[in-house]
Amino acid sequence: MQTNKEEKQPLITVLKQLESQYDVRFSYADANLKNKTIVVPPEGLSLDELLKYLEDNTSLSFEKLSDNSIVIRNLIQKRNFRTQYLEAVLITDYLTEGISIKNDGSIKVKPQQFGILPGLIEPDVLQTLLSLPGIQSVDERISNLNIRGGTHDQNLILWDGIKMYQSGHFFGLISAFNPYLTENVLVSKNGTSAIYGDGVSSVIDMQTSNTIEREFSGGAGLNMINVDAFGKIPLVKKTALLLSARRSITDLIVTPTFDQYFKRIFQDTDLTNNLGGSNFISKDERFYFYDVTAKLLYNISKKDKFRFNFLNIYNKIDYQEQSRKNDQNEILNSNLTQRNLATGIEYLRTWNPDFYTTAQLYLSNYALDATNFDVLNNQRLIQENEVYDGGLKLHFYYTINSNLSILGGYQFAEVGISNLEDVNNPPFRRFIKEVIRTHAIFNEVKFSSNSNSTKAKIGVRANYIEKFSKTLIEPRLSFSQRFLNYFRLEILGEFKSQTTSQIIDLQNDFLGVEKRRWILSNNDDIPIIESKQISAGIHFNKNKLLISAEAYIKDVDGITTRSQGFQNQYQFRIEDGSYRIKGIDFLINKQFGNISTWFSYSYSKNDYTFKGLNSGESFPNNVDITHALTFAGAYTFNDFKFAIGVNWRTGKPFTEPEGISSTTNNTINYQAPNSSNLDDYLRADLSGTYIFKIGDTSDAIIGFSLWNILNKTNIINTYYTIDDSN
Repeated sequence: MQTNKEEKQPLITVLKQLESQYDVRFSYADANLKNKTIVVPPEGLSLDELLKYLEDNTSLSFEKLSDNSIVIRNLIQKRNFRTQYLEAVLITDYLTEGISIKNDGSIKVKPQQFGILPGLIEPDVLQTLLSLPGIQSVDERISNLNIRGGTHDQNLILWDGIKMYQSGHFFGLISAFNPYLTENVLVSKNGTSAIYGDGVSSVIDMQTSNTIEREFSGGAGLNMINVDAFGKIPLVKKTALLLSARRSITDLIVTPTFDQYFKRIFQDTDLTNNLGGSNFISKDERFYFYDVTAKLLYNISKKDKFRFNFLNIYNKIDYQEQSRKNDQNEILNSNLTQRNLATGIEYLRTWNPDFYTTAQLYLSNYALDATNFDVLNNQRLIQENEVYDGGLKLHFYYTINSNLSILGGYQFAEVGISNLEDVNNPPFRRFIKEVIRTHAIFNEVKFSSNSNSTKAKIGVRANYIEKFSKTLIEPRLSFSQRFLNYFRLEILGEFKSQTTSQIIDLQNDFLGVEKRRWILSNNDDIPIIESKQISAGIHFNKNKLLISAEAYIKDVDGITTRSQGFQNQYQFRIEDGSYRIKGIDFLINKQFGNISTWFSYSYSKNDYTFKGLNSGESFPNNVDITHALTFAGAYTFNDFKFAIGVNWRTGKPFTEPEGISSTTNNTINYQAPNSSNLDDYLRADLSGTYIFKIGDTSDAIIGFSLWNILNKTNIINTYYTIDDSN
């Protein structure tokens, strides 16, 4: 497809072309370039002439920091040095379009600018993260992201500043967050900003659009799992409404994709396990999910803004079991629902070009409810897990000068978690509710040298937990130094803590579909989880070639055996302990015009230490993946995009049995804990999309993706039980 060079094109697109043509790198805040267009500059211009042309045609400032580094600022920013200058990205189009690396070591994902990744044709917010080094999922579920050796509950997942306790649809196979209203996703594996509490493994901060558009925009889509729609709707002046909705079609149409998803997520659960017995006749199941997002934006004045957010995520499975008792058919209905409701109001005030504040009130309510009928034993079990998380956040941002800015504030959170179990035969009922209130103050200083070569972010956070009268001081550090033009040294460190975690009491809890339940620390047998982490990395970036190596060590203390999901000799032990992970993440990413290729390799050693287990000796973590590598590529030609990739990793640890002991009521004798490994994991995926015009104002995208194109059978878990015949 030929492009008329006299026609205006998006400025970001033109800048990407110029980076390759002139071997330079542009650093900018996305907001400064949004909706800006420009005619492609004439050929044969020198770099200085090019920058003059760009300034004359964009009303932006283009300042050379070195021979190949140029920072872009708007004119107001040039005079007042707003904090956006300190937020410039270092590497754009990391792996694919829409992913970039920021100068503080975090990774920024822009779903609306998403290019393509192997196996993905839509910008699934959490699936995208699995392409990044150091992020795995040992059971292939995005509701179980293992970031640098941690469990999923050790990730702080925020949606517009509100903590989310549910992250997946289809009980973990699909992200529960609509990507088309999500403007930015910030991922921090270390060196986290002091603004964040919780999340000893990582922070995943999703932010919806905060801009009032003048014209309506929207879209709709359909795939083999769900149908979705979204809209950005201008209302009266200074007011807009953002809406999105998605619903599965799985209860209406059975597609091959749904069939594979169903087999994957419900295998080894009460829905698919063979109940056996002559009384059992049939089972009929129904599953669906939906999510709804709404955001109201109201600009009260040039200085004052009001925002209201609402999100509802919902999953439900119910099935009927028919049995025959006393020569009569009996039908019993079991079901499981999982939802997360979140809402918040936010007030933002810009006092002057260098100082602004935000205030937010929020509530997040998570509920997991199950009713399970055991037909053969005439038993009914009700289980409930509910979380109420409400709080207040008061933040300020102040720019001192072009080199220094300050972020600080106060946060209050009250978290209440309840758990219910109710059995009818024999009668038993247990209800437990715990509440923790936390006050936090934090302060953070950002520094940037005049040349932009040196950047540092130093912060400290103090958490006071009322219930335990305990104060936790958490320093945070991010340091970046560019040298020899193309090299960058990065040092990151942090102390973090969290009082919420997930545990598994029994492997068949909640029908075995979602076995984990949220609980609160009690400062006794369920300690506060605390972590310490430091990392150092070297990055080389020149001529669209990125070579990156990062070494890290992380200690996490206060975990419990119940939170780790043991299925060996420690399944019913209650102990607390720690894990230490040491590792290296390595990446090569090379772009050749329209082709982006990358190779990543991660090595890690992740070991538990429980004083009450294994004689206090360390042993491999349940999610220890020693070696993991990815080789992938993406190709863009006009409106066609194609990606293919291979993922390989060593199998996770498990414990093999030695036999059955007849002297201890027929229990299993196990070998040393986690002394064996599953077979290596291998999966190859491909995907492709094509964009075409529908009229003058609409685009359409059609795409396909295939997972596991080699049809490799991967065992993701192995455990042992004793059957009736021993």
